[in-house]
Amino acid sequence: MSDRNILIIYTGGTIGMVKSPVTQSLVPMDFSNISDKVPELKMFNFKIRTITFESPIDSSEMCPEIWAKLVHLIKDNYDNYDGFVILHGTDTMSYTASALSFMLHNLQKPVVLTGSQLPMGTIRTDGKENLIAALEIAAAQENNQAIVPEVCIFFQAKLYRGNRTTKYNAENLMAFRSDNYPHLADVGIHIKYNYPYIRYTTMGNMFSVTDRMEPNVAILKIFPGITRSVVSSILTAPGLRGVVLETFGSGNAPTAPWFLGELRSAIERGVIMINVTQCMVGSVEMWRYDTGIHLMEIGVVSGYDITTEAALTKLMYLLGNYTDVSEIKSILNKSLRGEISIR
Repeated sequence: MSDRNILIIYTGGTIGMVKSPVTQSLVPMDFSNISDKVPELKMFNFKIRTITFESPIDSSEMCPEIWAKLVHLIKDNYDNYDGFVILHGTDTMSYTASALSFMLHNLQKPVVLTGSQLPMGTIRTDGKENLIAALEIAAAQENNQAIVPEVCIFFQAKLYRGNRTTKYNAENLMAFRSDNYPHLADVGIHIKYNYPYIRYTTMGNMFSVTDRMEPNVAILKIFPGITRSVVSSILTAPGLRGVVLETFGSGNAPTAPWFLGELRSAIERGVIMINVTQCMVGSVEMWRYDTGIHLMEIGVVSGYDITTEAALTKLMYLLGNYTDVSEIKSILNKSLRGEISIR
């Protein structure tokens, strides 16, 4: 038995559901006895401990308050564990992974989120393999250092950088994609790590967390025929501080005077707007077409190849921890946790 210790945090979600022997319905399992459900865990040469939310939640209920709870759980246990596995519902897993990547500073240990499409209590569950591989990755070290000291998502034989992922499939076991960034590892007979793409922070910097996230943000998805009343209702929402503008192609949007006027008025009121493409693959390049250049001219910030999930949580993080609008816009154009590729 090695001296490594891994902490499992169960927030809720499909992976933790088993059939009740009384009612035959699916109920949350008791993770204190997880090795009874997954006896393979006894074969690991490291120790595993579990923490279960007192009231496990469906991931559709995820919010900044729960992200704060998670980062404090990691902070409180950071010195006692070599890695962390967070069990989470799939629907908002990419949002949580993105948020945690910004809220955890100078991370030197793996934080691996995983879940399943089928409950642990079903015959064909994908939960067992996802959990086993996530634990192995969380415990993996070379030269007494974690191999993947990032916030990641492991799902269906792939390890992804968490803030590069999107859930794209509601019924296939391959639920996530990371189209603009390579996998960090592929799991088959062996675990093959993609070392050049793993992010390592400078050793010696002190680990810390922040729990401040600004919730007054919105996503405005552009579509053909969008009306002024729809745009105005979003951009004039009381207390609004930031907007993720989901545009067409490489960052294009309508050039109607009323549309640009609504965006300009919001920006002049101090609302920060980041341009994200609706495409799964590619990057915002507002300089390529006149439609994008108009957005640049009124002060919309390029999101490059960031996902909507990462853009939203990055805005929440920056607005919660910085006050100067110019500084926030400048940081939006920088890669904080490998969430964007700057050419």
